[in-house]
Amino acid sequence: MSVAVVTGGSSGIGAATARLLASRGWTCVLVARGRERLEGLAGEIGGEAEVCDVGDREALEAVARRVGERHAAVQLLVSSAGVPGRGGGFTDLPPERIEELTRTNYLGSVWALRAFLPLLEAGAPAHVVNVVSVAGVYAVGASGPYSASKHAQLAFSRAVAVELAPRGIRVHAVNPGPVRTEGFPQESLRGTRLDRFVLTPERVAHTILRTVERDRPESYAFGAYRVAGLVQAALPGTLSRIAQQRRRRRASRSRSE
Repeated sequence: MSVAVVTGGSSGIGAATARLLASRGWTCVLVARGRERLEGLAGEIGGEAEVCDVGDREALEAVARRVGERHAAVQLLVSSAGVPGRGGGFTDLPPERIEELTRTNYLGSVWALRAFLPLLEAGAPAHVVNVVSVAGVYAVGASGPYSASKHAQLAFSRAVAVELAPRGIRVHAVNPGPVRTEGFPQESLRGTRLDRFVLTPERVAHTILRTVERDRPESYAFGAYRVAGLVQAALPGTLSRIAQQRRRRRASRSRSE
């Protein structure tokens, strides 16, 4: 039976992915910080629970050792653990939050891959899916620290894919747009024209599985979001000016209220 390790597996995209994989016959090892919800979902899908903060490298290595005692190999690693930036910029977000974003969103994927690499090699051909974000391909507005952590995660995914291909391990990046989850409620988009583009965790989960099945290096849960990265790459100054104009208008409205 194939074994999948899913980080961030107690809620949101991770939980939806675990449910989908379990329905397809996978044995899922769920990794997350909250014990109660993690163990509840593991019991629901017949999986296994490992309580761990992916930003803690030594703790994650210990998890991998325990998993290795139960399973000879792992065929799939889905790194979906992530924390939001809560709309703060580099100059106003607390330093501790910026460090947490980097540690969880970027380094969490690095440490997970390194910890489970021996088991993935044993399971080759195997796959790694890093759940990145559209924020990993463009950066505008006040969510700079979050976007930077996702840019780093995407660069890591692209680089390590080249490293691991000769070992029979395929690395994929999935870039959702806004997804309504407990950690990312997308309240600022409710009632706006953009609300119709907010995705469900289940849709992203199906994108993850389809990406692996079709062996795509990178996928977007909503195809139109691919344009954002292309536009910024081609016209970085234009997007920057638009973002500055929107920020000035918001500031002006706040002062007049």
